[in-house]
Amino acid sequence: MTETTRPADRPADRPAEPPAGHPQPGEFPGGPALFRLDPRVSHLNHGSFGAVPVPVQEAQAALRAEVHADPDAFFIALPDRLEQARTRIAAHLAADPDGLAFIANATEGANLALDAVPLTDGDEILVTDHGYGTVTAAAARRAPVTTVALDPALPDEDAVRETVLAALTPRTRVAVLDHVSSPTARIIASPRLVAELRERGVTTVVDGAHAPGMLADPLATGADFWFGNLHKWGYAPSGTALLAVAPQHRHRVRALVPSWEDGHGFPRSVENRATADYTGWLAAPEGLDLIESLDAAKVRAHNSTLAAHGAALLAEIPGLTPLPHTEGLAMRTLRLPPGLAETPDSARALREEIAARLRIRVLIWPWPGGGGIRICGQIYNRPEEYARLAAALPAYVV
Repeated sequence: MTETTRPADRPADRPAEPPAGHPQPGEFPGGPALFRLDPRVSHLNHGSFGAVPVPVQEAQAALRAEVHADPDAFFIALPDRLEQARTRIAAHLAADPDGLAFIANATEGANLALDAVPLTDGDEILVTDHGYGTVTAAAARRAPVTTVALDPALPDEDAVRETVLAALTPRTRVAVLDHVSSPTARIIASPRLVAELRERGVTTVVDGAHAPGMLADPLATGADFWFGNLHKWGYAPSGTALLAVAPQHRHRVRALVPSWEDGHGFPRSVENRATADYTGWLAAPEGLDLIESLDAAKVRAHNSTLAAHGAALLAEIPGLTPLPHTEGLAMRTLRLPPGLAETPDSARALREEIAARLRIRVLIWPWPGGGGIRICGQIYNRPEEYARLAAALPAYVV
């Protein structure tokens, strides 16, 4: 449908009804009150940027007040306070605090990891066509890449694993894989796949951008290098992520920019950014603490149930096709009809039109033959938000 045939301002649509036999989830008690999100907007895209709960915002504000009150005292004590914060987070993740480092985002993690892998002429890096663009670009800067085409309709983890393994060549030295793929919301770097790559002598670099806070055991892959954002599902302030490195690789990890902490080695050398804003990192444990206080298992179950509810409503729309998914994730995706969102520009335009006209935030991702729509579930969401999307979306996808 073209812009001129779409209604300028659609009236309120009758909410879609859940399919027969599909239970409607309830609201998470007190969930919306923990955030300062605009109530006029349905925020169904938590996976892109996350949202910071009020208690974590307040913890960061208190830390910033400390900086302004006595900068010298704050920065002199900073390395030890970062270690304390990192240790608290490691306890939540069942991780070794000496093998973790605070970083800004997944892309930085990819660059740090790939710089620590010895490569020689002729070596290749395997990536997939589901990979995050800047992470894949980091791989391409360092060696020729082989891109594995993963059909979004692959039925299960075994099919994904077999497709990745079939793409290996004698020159493959590194595999850069999503833990949970951003566009299609499914597990790619399963523990079994990582183990089989290791048996073949391939170093594994896992992009766990969506793992902390959404998965019960985000480090379960056992990868050589793993990085994940805390500012998505971990309720941390923006610009907060982690790099986890297996013991045999830690001595080769070097900060992208030298600092006065280089002599201490990983992880301290990686965390030092001179006179920068570290308050988000120091406040990050508060986000994981909050999830635990709400009962982490209940949070995960609520979010995944809500995403499944929304996907079931959207699946009733003619032309939308549900994609295979990993149970328990708080994101679900559906393919759009052919001709829609086949390029990045057209996907972006459709996403922003839905946001402007409907005040609903979703992810529209591009794909040849028809892009996709991804929705998320979070404790601030309500079932009626998905019903409103399902009622209005047909005008934009036919």
